[in-house]
Amino acid sequence: MKLTVASAQYPITKHKSLDHWRLHIEQWVIKAFRQDAQILLFPEYGSMELVSLFSDEIMADIRWQVRELDNFKNDFCETFADLARKYQVIIVAPSFPVIDGDKIYNRAYVFAEKGLVGYQDKLFMTRFENEEWGIHSAPKQLTLFETQWGSFGIQICYDVEFPIGSQKLCEAGASLILSPSCTETIRGATRVHIGARARALENQCFVVVSQTIGNASWSPAVDINYGFGAFYTTPDKDLPEEGIISTSKVQDECWLIESIDFAKIAQVRQDGQVLNYKDLQRLNMQFSEEEMNILRVKI
Repeated sequence: MKLTVASAQYPITKHKSLDHWRLHIEQWVIKAFRQDAQILLFPEYGSMELVSLFSDEIMADIRWQVRELDNFKNDFCETFADLARKYQVIIVAPSFPVIDGDKIYNRAYVFAEKGLVGYQDKLFMTRFENEEWGIHSAPKQLTLFETQWGSFGIQICYDVEFPIGSQKLCEAGASLILSPSCTETIRGATRVHIGARARALENQCFVVVSQTIGNASWSPAVDINYGFGAFYTTPDKDLPEEGIISTSKVQDECWLIESIDFAKIAQVRQDGQVLNYKDLQRLNMQFSEEEMNILRVKI
């Protein structure tokens, strides 16, 4: 089965009002919809542009603004749910810092024609998230989203730099890993893209990266952004020789859109030049103190 995926190379934008933000997001969705995209992937922490609606005092305090964002969570989810229904697409929304009890998790919500269908929380925290933002590592649960085309999972930014999440998702049936990301340097972006390519090779799957771009001097949290979108896979039969399907121009505001064929993944996993996916199953990767659970969601 073939699927058209759109990866956002997305600038953090200052907004005048919540309605202005809604219009901005809908314009992005329309651009992808008009190019026949079926899944739209927004980057990590794209939601932080809503901080521009706060007072200067709140905008100057990272931990304060992260907590205040919770007041926008319902509006945020309703907006993406409405857009997914209106345009009949699946949207992986920009990740959102969610307050859950006494902890804050970095959460990527997924919306479809029936509204909110599930989410994936980030498992591994970068030093900046942990030490400066107060974001916590989430409970070790992965969500597998099952569609008529095939199954996909999400590995948020730093998570894609580790094998365990992608391996468990692909073991459960995923052929596509989506990696929303937010990095401020060439080094950070490069680490994510190297991780994405490694996960595509190990699991003989597709991996799509979406990243924030540009500068937002008014935001101490996401003031500098460097990145580019990319589609990767394993370099094997009937697939790109270097495993690179496409990349977009660095720091260029755009959608990167590709049609991917899940049948090619099934083929190389069964009879590839090498059998990385099968051989990887012989390795038992796990957390030393926590159990990893898989939640299956049908879309």
